Amino acid sequence: MQLGAEFVGTFILIFAATAGPIVNQKYNNAETLIGNAACAGLAVMIIILSTGHISGAHLNPSLTIAFAALRHFPWVQVPAYIAAQVSASICASFALKGVFHPFMSGGVTVPSVSTGQAFALEFLITFNLLFVVTAVATDTRAVGELAGIAVGATVMLNILVAGPSSGGSMNPVRTLGPAVAAGNYKDIWIYLVAPTLGALVGAATYTAVKLRDEEADPPRQVRSFRR
Repeated sequence: MQLGAEFVGTFILIFAATAGPIVNQKYNNAETLIGNAACAGLAVMIIILSTGHISGAHLNPSLTIAFAALRHFPWVQVPAYIAAQVSASICASFALKGVFHPFMSGGVTVPSVSTGQAFALEFLITFNLLFVVTAVATDTRAVGELAGIAVGATVMLNILVAGPSSGGSMNPVRTLGPAVAAGNYKDIWIYLVAPTLGALVGAATYTAVKLRDEEADPPRQVRSFRR
């Protein structure tokens, strides 16, 4: 059940987040940057609200690895989750290729700035994302009912900031699946390494700065991602 939900959630995310830029390319910038950001952010929001209680709605290998490293998720489940995410990404990307061929290249995240700048951007926006995700998903004092909105808004913000420069991936499978479908692997290592490092540092930073139990008011009963 968990792996099935993770597969479906990741499929929806990659299909929506990649379709926006492809439609932009096909229809002469019809979506605009705001539309691209909304495609990804809204997809994340609805997936968290619909599957978060089943699988945790990771949707991202970097998140899965970061949560396992900080003991929020068992390492034994990491390979299966990543396999579900990668396979869903590839399936969604080939579905897009079938629907929008020959415009698949528009959905591939490639840097329009230097390698160092793209790496820094992907690191920083994934840091931002995991700082927020760790707050709403692991801290019972956070307002868990708003988790989907908070994370979706963070994704939108990050794409508005980094989309024109690095593509605003934040997620190795957001880049990997479309790259496989389009046969374009330009600087793909950036999108595998930088988000993973950013996720680890972002999650660790929230864990370091959050209030300890003895420093805070009694925790509220809230519903967040699957805890």
